[in-house]
Parts: sequence; C-alpha cells; structure tokens
Amino acid sequence: MHQGEDLGRWVQAQRLGWDRLTTVQQWMCEQILGITHATEEEKPKPRRTQADKWAMSYEAARQFYEREGHLRVPRQHVERIVVGDGDGEDQEEREFRLGAWVGNQRSRAATLSPERVEQLSAIGMRWV
Repeated sequence: MHQGEDLGRWVQAQRLGWDRLTTVQQWMCEQILGITHATEEEKPKPRRTQADKWAMSYEAARQFYEREGHLRVPRQHVERIVVGDGDGEDQEEREFRLGAWVGNQRSRAATLSPERVEQLSAIGMRWV
C-alpha cells in the first residue's frame, strides 16, 4: 500500500489487462517498471454463462438418462460428469445437483425455450 493505493492490485490489473493498454503504456510498464503481460496460465478462466451452465446440466441429465433409461431423478441425486476439452488437457470432474435441476426445469416448463423443452423431452423428461 502506498498513499492508499494497493500497488500489487494495480500491477496485477496492468498485467491482466495488457491488451487494453496503449503501446506507450506497455512500453513504460516493461522498460521503466519491469512489468510484463500475464501469461495464459496466469489469466483467470472466463466465467461460465447461464447458457453454458444449462448445457452442462443438460449433459449430466443426458448421461443419467443413458445409464438409467429414464429421467425420474431423485431430488437429492448428484451426477458427476467430466467437462473440458476432449484431449484430456483441461478436463475436470464436476458434480451437478441433477435432481434439483430436473425439478426446477419441470417447474419452469412454461418459460423454457421450445428448443430446451424439445431437448429434455428427447431424453425422457416427464413434464407432470
């Protein structure tokens, strides 16, 4: 901290926002302050959108359906799926509260897009 400014936070903001700096600002950071841009590994992963979250939950539902042959998921059921790219580099196992999600989709049937209703119906969703 210097004069109320968190210098560590400022340096991090410059490194992560390198592409938004002007060429002169980049030069000054590098040549005068010794600050370089953040590497791809240092940058935070982008946040998942609601559409991404829905797609992953749907994938968990599809996996459950393929294994069990139905979509009558107990309310407390947690489904584990592997998410990430196909080559194994950035894959991770995630847990989804599938029972609660399926129940929520049923209760929101009137507001779901026709595409989502069709997708869920195709894997055995019972709407009542």
